[in-house]
Parts: sequence; structure tokens; C-alpha cells
Amino acid sequence: MSSEHLWVYGTLRHGCSNQHARLLRDASRYLGPARVQARLYRVDWYPGVRLGGSPEDWVIGDVFQILEPSTLAELDRYEGSDEYHRVLAEAVLVSGDVSGDRLSCWVFEYLGVVSESRRIASGDWLAG
Repeated sequence: MSSEHLWVYGTLRHGCSNQHARLLRDASRYLGPARVQARLYRVDWYPGVRLGGSPEDWVIGDVFQILEPSTLAELDRYEGSDEYHRVLAEAVLVSGDVSGDRLSCWVFEYLGVVSESRRIASGDWLAG
């Protein structure tokens, strides 16, 4: 199964200014904010998600439609194979005319050990 959509929740979010966020912005179309059933953790100066959790566990992020196929390979290198892996998950759009629409999206899921003491309960990295 493949997807042309990517859901991001941390340093690649819409409005971030690092080189990889700019690459994503330039090689895709921003579809808007969306949420994924997951739990968000502070890894270091950046976050990580673990998909699933209880029905009330949601993480807010942004969905992009990938227009340039090489973009995903470049972002795979940025995220690294030992810390994150790219998997498919369902994102729910949360604004505009398409609110509630569900999309299959690639997500970079964190592979490391997580501690509940470092969980970001709001589910929103940009909100702190």
C-alpha cells in the first residue's frame, strides 16, 4: 500500500523553518491540520509519537500531499532508520470544508524508549 500523503507533528510542521521543513513545503501541497490517534513525547529538542493508545489519545499535526516522489526518500534520511520508521496511519482533517475527512498518510513513528513523564499531554508540539 502506498500513500502520497505525509502527516507530520514536530520539526516538519507547517510554518517551521528548518531546511527539511522548507523541502517538504516546496515539494508538496499543504492540506491542513489533522490529528492521528497516538501519544506524543518529548525525545530531546524534538518530539516522537507512538501510534495507537486509548481512544482519547490524539496528536495534532499537519498533512501534506507529496508532489515530488524523491521528497519521502530525503525525509527518510533526515528522520533516520534507527530512531524513526515511516508507517501508514489514518489522519483525520480538523478544519475547513474537509473537516472529518480521513486520509491514509505516512507517519514517522518513534522507535526509542519513551517515558510517560516526558509525554506531551496536549498532543500538540507547537503548543508546548
